[in-house]
Amino acid sequence: MDLQKLQYVVEDGVGVVTMNYPKNLNAIDEQMADELLYVVDACEKDPAVKVVVIKGMPKAFSAGGDIGYFYNVIQEGGEVNMDSLFDKVGNVTNGLKRMSKLVIAQVSGAAAGAGVSLAFSADFVVCADNAKFIMAFVNLGLVPDTGGTYLLVKSLGAQKAMELCATGRPLKAAEAKEAGIVYDVVPAEELDDAVMKLAKKFAAGPLLSYKNIKKQIYQASFFDYKKYLDECEIPTQSECAASKDFIEGVKAFIEKRKAEFKGE
Repeated sequence: MDLQKLQYVVEDGVGVVTMNYPKNLNAIDEQMADELLYVVDACEKDPAVKVVVIKGMPKAFSAGGDIGYFYNVIQEGGEVNMDSLFDKVGNVTNGLKRMSKLVIAQVSGAAAGAGVSLAFSADFVVCADNAKFIMAFVNLGLVPDTGGTYLLVKSLGAQKAMELCATGRPLKAAEAKEAGIVYDVVPAEELDDAVMKLAKKFAAGPLLSYKNIKKQIYQASFFDYKKYLDECEIPTQSECAASKDFIEGVKAFIEKRKAEFKGE
């Protein structure tokens, strides 16, 4: 596959996936989702890959959805249909959770919306001290997708997940580490070295043990993940994406004003 928004290299047993599309801060659109699906599958099948690192740019891990694209479709009188995208991004995060190899997310700057979900799909999250995680869906009149609500409930519990999803407030790196959802926080200039050191440590470790630990944890905590994605997340997000509130949320975001939601 010709990768246009990702870079993928294998170094010393580590498959490094870099989201590198600064034009929209690594927004996870259809093309990005297709490329992520491809590299997740490639990493799983390649025996040279023992550990996977997924990272973004220094300024941002991922801004989530491509709101500018949504705005243009709405302005042209079109309908924003994201059902295909919802299915793809769910398969990306489920693929990372089911993968037989350890996955490390390297986060610098902002991770918003689907970017949060993608980061927390990894087995370990290492972030720069400038990182922040923003469940920004509610600001557009949407619900979390890419497995976001499910992953946060599993990691933080229902009450904390509700707080973050309903308020959309930023979760800073230090707070995320204190909550146990982030493995380590380091100065931004040390992030690359810290992640590669951890990745190479795992790459030299008992890979069969890691594979089966992941299998056990998936069965213990994520066995119904795909069912949740298909039967709850996609229908609820589709309902919200078809609402007038979503249209208002997108317009308000691009036009830099406060949204006037009406619950319809």
